[in-house]
Amino acid sequence: MPNDLSDSYHFHVMRRAIDAIDAQDQPMSLDQLADTMGMSPAHFQRLFSQWVGVSPKRYQQYLTLDHARRLLADRFTVLETSLATNLSGTGRLHDLFLRWEAMSPGDYAMGGAGLTIRWGWFESPFGPALVMGTEKGICGIGFLSETTEAAAMQDLTSRWPKARFVADAEMLRPWVKTAFGAAKTNDKAPVYMIGAPFQIKVWEALMRIPSGHVTTYSEIAAAIGHPRAVRAVGTAVGRNPVSWLIPCHRALRKSGALGGYHWGLPVKRALLAWEGARADHETPLATG
Repeated sequence: MPNDLSDSYHFHVMRRAIDAIDAQDQPMSLDQLADTMGMSPAHFQRLFSQWVGVSPKRYQQYLTLDHARRLLADRFTVLETSLATNLSGTGRLHDLFLRWEAMSPGDYAMGGAGLTIRWGWFESPFGPALVMGTEKGICGIGFLSETTEAAAMQDLTSRWPKARFVADAEMLRPWVKTAFGAAKTNDKAPVYMIGAPFQIKVWEALMRIPSGHVTTYSEIAAAIGHPRAVRAVGTAVGRNPVSWLIPCHRALRKSGALGGYHWGLPVKRALLAWEGARADHETPLATG
């Protein structure tokens, strides 16, 4: 792996804590969690709170199995209203830090022919990430915590088989910093959506879900004018190449079940828990 990617220390502490929490039937105390992490309670509490903005005790509430059901009950977003009024999500991320455009259907049909896609490895709040982009914006983000570098690279490059891929982390770095909340400017992170027309409609609907909120696959299907195409919507959600920025993790089953996630359900749970906590406690992201 290129030297650009160092160990995501904060993330790995979080992942170990999440794994420890998942292994227990009851919430763990601060002392128990700190002991599991091999840290003093004060140090663990400080690091944990710096990363997510809330205490370990509070954060555990966002990782319980019924958290998704509570989200559906308390922060359910009716996408038809947002689409009808041409409004994006009210979350800070998508109102202030994103702009997006889509590749034309004709260009997409060419499989990326004539397109140069830059790529690089980066540290993110959710672990190592492979980021890809064209001169128009970020077109791919994959998380590595549940897969390998080779598999992530194969996954994203296979989506545009005729494109030219060039390692160029420096070109992408300003966009990546903005995408993960580490930029000190008011620049927006550009997203360039490369997909079939139906997929683009689904992804645009996803980007109208406010941060900290969720919706269902059936709501997305209705919002894009294909109420019977719930299964096709689910497939399009799963094929989203730009994880996090096109927030497919905010799509749940009608029952409240998480459903699948391309980069692993532990990552989806971490994304939802982080956003849920941030929505309740607006503190800046610690980038480590």
